Amino acid sequence: MSVCELPPLPIRRMSGKQCDMIWKQWHIIVDGEDILLLIKNFKDMRFPDPILKKLKVKGIVQPTPIQVQGLPVVLAGRDMIGIAFTGLGKTLVFVLPMIMIALQGEMMMPIAHGEGPFGLVVCPSRELARQTYEVVEQFLVPLREAGYPELRALLCIGRGVHIVVATPGRLKDMLAKKKMNLDNYRYLTLDEADRLVDLGFEDDIREVFDHFKAQRQTLLFSAIMPTKIQNFARSALVKPVTVNVGRAGAANLDVIQEVEYVKQEAKIVYLLECLQKTPPPVLIFCENKADMDDIHEYLLLKGVEAVAIHGGKDQEEREYAISSFKAGMKDVLVATDVASKGLDFPDIQHVINYDMPAKIENYLCLFVLRLQMIHCMMHLE
Repeated sequence: MSVCELPPLPIRRMSGKQCDMIWKQWHIIVDGEDILLLIKNFKDMRFPDPILKKLKVKGIVQPTPIQVQGLPVVLAGRDMIGIAFTGLGKTLVFVLPMIMIALQGEMMMPIAHGEGPFGLVVCPSRELARQTYEVVEQFLVPLREAGYPELRALLCIGRGVHIVVATPGRLKDMLAKKKMNLDNYRYLTLDEADRLVDLGFEDDIREVFDHFKAQRQTLLFSAIMPTKIQNFARSALVKPVTVNVGRAGAANLDVIQEVEYVKQEAKIVYLLECLQKTPPPVLIFCENKADMDDIHEYLLLKGVEAVAIHGGKDQEEREYAISSFKAGMKDVLVATDVASKGLDFPDIQHVINYDMPAKIENYLCLFVLRLQMIHCMMHLE
């Protein structure tokens, strides 16, 4: 059972002209030294059959632009900066190579209790960490069933596991208490890196770096690349390849944008009119928890099937809100910016900003490809 090899010879023999055509076709901008060639399908990277079959079952037949360029870069062991909006398949760009690295390590020398992990994913929120963990598990199960060595993943913390998905604070706490170590660590992903820095986790992440005892491969994913993220990347990565897909940081011209000027006291009532413009599901963002709770209560009184999520709610409430909204049991999710980065809602087509986001980057991050309409409600002084 081979784990992963170089792409087939025809891929390695692709000309610069062929690569340029694909980059232009998919709006891929690549920068870095010794850039790896692109893949045309998942078979090109010779993933094990159980993974290929699982991709097919999930309806993932052709790689997306970020996967076309990102997978060969990561599988070659290069540091990478991936810039792409939520919904473009970036999670698989770091999950599949991480599984391959763990599988290869386990086949060479099985890890014992207290050893591991091989791969680590750091996420800015508990919801995104759980979503990523679930993606990892979806591919570990068919590998186990096919007779490959058992790989173990753990959400947040763990000992004797191959893959850990964690939030920064919890990870730092477990390392400080020596309840896990990164002695065998080879692979780190910082997902939604701009959000990690915005939330003040940069120092925590740098402290985590101090626990590494071997050379690491580091991947950094973000929908945007403001200056502070660029500076962080320069200090944390070694000669990274930058893969920028879909003109990240620019508005999607297929999205209808409507800005409404509404008196403050009329905004909550006007929400009902906005909700009539598209079928559910609809996502409503607001800047503070008090407004969010008022909106949620108002919608419930008006008979709208709505749930709410913010950092002040306990984990059980947050998980119920996310799962019921994703499952179509609820029509509206009201949220603060805890849900504005990374969480993937496949059927969402309409976003309402109850307030104009304080940072333009937070507004641009809403332009996922599936979105059809975005409202932004401004104060009418």
